[in-house]
Amino acid sequence: MTTLDAVLQQTDTGLQASLDRLFDFIAIPSVSTEGRYAADCRQAAEWLAGQLAELGLESAVHNTAGHPMVVGHGAAVPGPHVLFYGHYDVQPVDPLALWSHPPFEAKLAPQPDGETHILGRGASDDKGQLLTFIEACRAWKSVTGTLPIRISMLFEGEEEAGSPSLAPFLAAHGDELRADVMLVCDTDMWDHDTPAITTMWRGFVSEEFEIICGDRDLHSGMFGSAARNAAQVMGTIIGRLRLDDGSVGIPGFYDGVEELPEVIREQWATLPFDGAKFLNDVGLTTPAGEDGRSVLEQVWARPTCEINGVWSGYTGDGFKTVIPARASAKLSFRLVAGQDPDRIRELFRSFVEALLPPDCRVVFKAYAAAPAQMMPLDGTLLAKARAALADEWGRPAALAGTGGSIPILGAFKERLGMDSLLVGFARFDNRIHSPNEKYDLSSFHKGIRSWVRILAAFSEIQP
Repeated sequence: MTTLDAVLQQTDTGLQASLDRLFDFIAIPSVSTEGRYAADCRQAAEWLAGQLAELGLESAVHNTAGHPMVVGHGAAVPGPHVLFYGHYDVQPVDPLALWSHPPFEAKLAPQPDGETHILGRGASDDKGQLLTFIEACRAWKSVTGTLPIRISMLFEGEEEAGSPSLAPFLAAHGDELRADVMLVCDTDMWDHDTPAITTMWRGFVSEEFEIICGDRDLHSGMFGSAARNAAQVMGTIIGRLRLDDGSVGIPGFYDGVEELPEVIREQWATLPFDGAKFLNDVGLTTPAGEDGRSVLEQVWARPTCEINGVWSGYTGDGFKTVIPARASAKLSFRLVAGQDPDRIRELFRSFVEALLPPDCRVVFKAYAAAPAQMMPLDGTLLAKARAALADEWGRPAALAGTGGSIPILGAFKERLGMDSLLVGFARFDNRIHSPNEKYDLSSFHKGIRSWVRILAAFSEIQP
């Protein structure tokens, strides 16, 4: 039996103990967005620090302006140095009445298809996911007495609240956290049986703006047609943000945007993805993005502009015949590589100002922004991880994109110059952020085994 076989066997025999630890972790109600759970967030941080200490890592709980950071460092050994990132905080559980069981009392729920669900808040996002890595390290330690490569870990407690303490922490502790690559396990499988490595994620810009016309709402009979209507002006602006071909109508918006690499385009074409079903599942039939682009391209690899909310005038019960003096909207842009968030914000504001008629002014309010990123496709670590996943799952890992944005990865890239490798074992039906969150037992078990294989593959890389 090889060392790798022995470690994999240890993950199998130790699965119940791994589950017990996950249940203990879920039992800590580490809700980061509600102040009454501050002590629980600290308890979760200290629990994690204890787990890292059991692995022989030098671990510490660092105070921040918000919830604590947990850092652990393993011994320096030959091969690459990886930093594993995860978060111990969870979303609020409301509405509690929609849960089928107490959200912080994890339980196993066998399913008719033979799968077993691990139920509980944080089971998937992110406690079960991050424990797959810790338990893989535990199996290596149990069998060999050491870890196969140099490993550091960072766990934060504010990811669900926007990570406000992360940037200051990186500024203060960046030198000790810098590694060859950051590993993240907070993403999805491609489908139930196909693993995925997320190689690209979109950036974003979020903005609010208010159109102001006149000094008060006006009677629509006395001032109708003569007075400027802020809601009408807002409608005109919003209507020109998207062109008939589905593209964004802001001049200069696509500057720097490159076509999808051919190797990714070919690989995506082989993925079992049904664009029509993707839309049908949410009651739609026709793609609304750029003409000539597949649904996958539209949601993973192309920039977007979406209206997130609009309000103006009287919206209560009954009727009030007013000409609104003010109209407001929130919108967001998802960006791809080659687009600068600050420039996109400037282009948008110039676009709005150019459309303002006489007697109108605009007030802008900036929210968060982050650049898009793409993992180098020819990297050794990516190739090793993909081969290791294929060995465990019996099929090639998809090189996936994500339509979402992951601001923390931009912070690590900008401040520490680190690329990120995203390997997750969640499934699309895990109901994260919703009542009855779950993580499949097979995801947890095979996720541990997958990380065992990835660490073994990384240990083959010599400096």
